[in-house]
Amino acid sequence: MTQAPAASKATRRRHDREIVALAVPAFGALVAEPLFVMADSAIVGHLGTSQLAGLAVASSLLMTAVSVFVFLAYATTAAVARRVGAGDLQSAIRQGMDGIWLALLLGAAVIAMVMPTAPALVDLFGASHTAAPYAITYLRVSSLGIPAMLVVLAATGVLRGLQDTKTPLYVAVGGFVANGALNAGLVYGAHLGIAGSAWGTVIAQVGMAAVYLYVVIRGARRHGASLKPDAAGIRACAQAGAPLLVRTLSLRAILMIATAVAARLGDADIAAHQIIISLWSLLAFALDAIAIAGQAIIGRYLGADDAQGARDACRRMVQWGIAAGVVLGLLVIVSRPLYVPLFTNDPAVQNTALPALLMVALSQPICGIVFVLDGVLMGAGDGPYLAGAMLVTLAVFTPVALLVPVFGGGLTMLWGAMTLMMTVRMLTLWLRSRSGRWIVTGATR
Repeated sequence: MTQAPAASKATRRRHDREIVALAVPAFGALVAEPLFVMADSAIVGHLGTSQLAGLAVASSLLMTAVSVFVFLAYATTAAVARRVGAGDLQSAIRQGMDGIWLALLLGAAVIAMVMPTAPALVDLFGASHTAAPYAITYLRVSSLGIPAMLVVLAATGVLRGLQDTKTPLYVAVGGFVANGALNAGLVYGAHLGIAGSAWGTVIAQVGMAAVYLYVVIRGARRHGASLKPDAAGIRACAQAGAPLLVRTLSLRAILMIATAVAARLGDADIAAHQIIISLWSLLAFALDAIAIAGQAIIGRYLGADDAQGARDACRRMVQWGIAAGVVLGLLVIVSRPLYVPLFTNDPAVQNTALPALLMVALSQPICGIVFVLDGVLMGAGDGPYLAGAMLVTLAVFTPVALLVPVFGGGLTMLWGAMTLMMTVRMLTLWLRSRSGRWIVTGATR
């Protein structure tokens, strides 16, 4: 970060209050999201192994598709927060509506692609002949909810930009409860099988999108913002999101390469890797909550032409990220003997996972810095740099990871490569934050 006088205690306390007020509800909403899949798995699992296997393949495809479009939330948060900082709520909500219209267009395109290609996609993901029919059914029905899922992403970005993370929490919790009730009723009460689970999820997602749209439209009417689609605004949203799409795809490629390498190491290694990656994802939710607060807070300060406030907030959030990383790392070390047996009784898998988890624990302070600075630069609208930095990270990680089976070290060495990946990300983000080039004030970047 650029050098600046240390912030006063009062300033730090103000930043702390802002971070907590935004990060805590954001964490709750983030944790609620994977519970949808868990609820579906628990309900469908009682139908049979083939149905559960079909759900696993279809849900993986759906979650991959949705994660690719997460830029709808990130880019919208930054753009809306800038206009909030500039005091132009009408323009802020108008910007948010452009993001929602883009979400609807992308959702329609995904449906048009998935419906005819569902059998080929399921086959590509290696579904067995017994699981494939269930996977195709679930995928085709659930794809009807993708526009709603993308609207939820964009509308969540709108509310985060408006400095509201409580409403997304309430909607996420309500959606989870509705999803569970609908799935149970349609699967067992209406005897629709796996299709009932898919329809229950679609209905819950449409309900969540409807609540978000009600909140955003009410705000638009209050501030006189137009609800009509604007081609130039939608195009601008897509252009702003394109670099973040590159960033997300690069990160997904890193995770896929890591999984592929773990599979080459052996059954015990890939099983242990699955356990570790699930924990790593849970830890990421906690750190991502601070990053979400960073997106909203930094965007607001820059929109208000307060460069010093943005620097101070960035510095304080980095301190929060380091502290959170240290705490999470210690928790991983302490809970290792308790955590792994929850997933497997196989001594080979346990012995493989335990030393690799030490590497995960040691990397958490680095992860804390990475997540926070990632959120800061997103909030600043610095997407092109984030895309380039992630491509550099992918280029460094790929050969190192692919050499793990050659030089040995097993899963622990693979997670050493993951730690190297996060270190490279930290360095690229730290250099950018220190340069000050991300600090571009005004209602638009």
